[in-house]
Amino acid sequence: MSLPSSSSPIGVFDSGVGGLSVLQELRRELPHERFIYFADSGHAPYGERGDEFVKQRTLAIARYLQDEHHIKALVVACNTATMAAVADVRSAFPDLPVIGVEPALKPAASSSQTHRVGVIATRGTVQSARFDQLRKAFSDGTDIRAQPCDGLVRAIERSVEEDDPLNGPSAIEIRALCERYTGMLGSFGVRTGDIDTLVLGCTHYVFIKDELRSLVGPDVHILDTGAPVARQTRRILVQRDTLADESGTAIASNGQVHLYTTGPLSALQAAASRWLGLPREHCSALPA
Repeated sequence: MSLPSSSSPIGVFDSGVGGLSVLQELRRELPHERFIYFADSGHAPYGERGDEFVKQRTLAIARYLQDEHHIKALVVACNTATMAAVADVRSAFPDLPVIGVEPALKPAASSSQTHRVGVIATRGTVQSARFDQLRKAFSDGTDIRAQPCDGLVRAIERSVEEDDPLNGPSAIEIRALCERYTGMLGSFGVRTGDIDTLVLGCTHYVFIKDELRSLVGPDVHILDTGAPVARQTRRILVQRDTLADESGTAIASNGQVHLYTTGPLSALQAAASRWLGLPREHCSALPA
């Protein structure tokens, strides 16, 4: 197998379509790069699976992306997979730069004025040893409350194919789930005792930020990790001298992004069109 070069693609993967929120930021930060996106929707949601299952899938997808697409870096655009498996991937592929995503507890704790931070994430993320370590590391003087959001990823995945994404059955379910889970965290605002910062601990949740904003109010900071992950990816490519040539016209056009799914092809096509403006022909189905 040939070694990756500056013209090799970057692999991006998630349990479903949520990682498209990270891909959005990667394309903004790295407009000259090629991307291969892998949505493991046939096995989603990871957050309601066990760690061993998530590790097996993550390692298998990393192997596929390396063997079939000769990627020069892998972005694990899934908090649950990062928590459960990123160390295993780095051990199994020592020459492959692997960039994970994890809830933004450090910036949340440092910026909170009320010293109360809420985190919404999958159950797999909230119950992981890595998340527990993060919370302990940044909870000195800050009350970090975490809420697992069972069912929310499934509802977001279903919503992409509905004719009315704002008022369809899944949209109604999403609103109800968001109201329930933010309510379980406590009161939001900027008064003493309020949660003034909400961390999105799942890449899917970026796509329902407007719904969350309507519930927590205009003064609450909502943090996700897409842009920081994109900047870290650039730094690593520069360090390894594999950054794509940026002297010419940006090439991260529709033809430089291809997406694969182990789930329904129509769902990925709908999500790619809605959130990335990509045409249907840039999506392909793979066996689950």
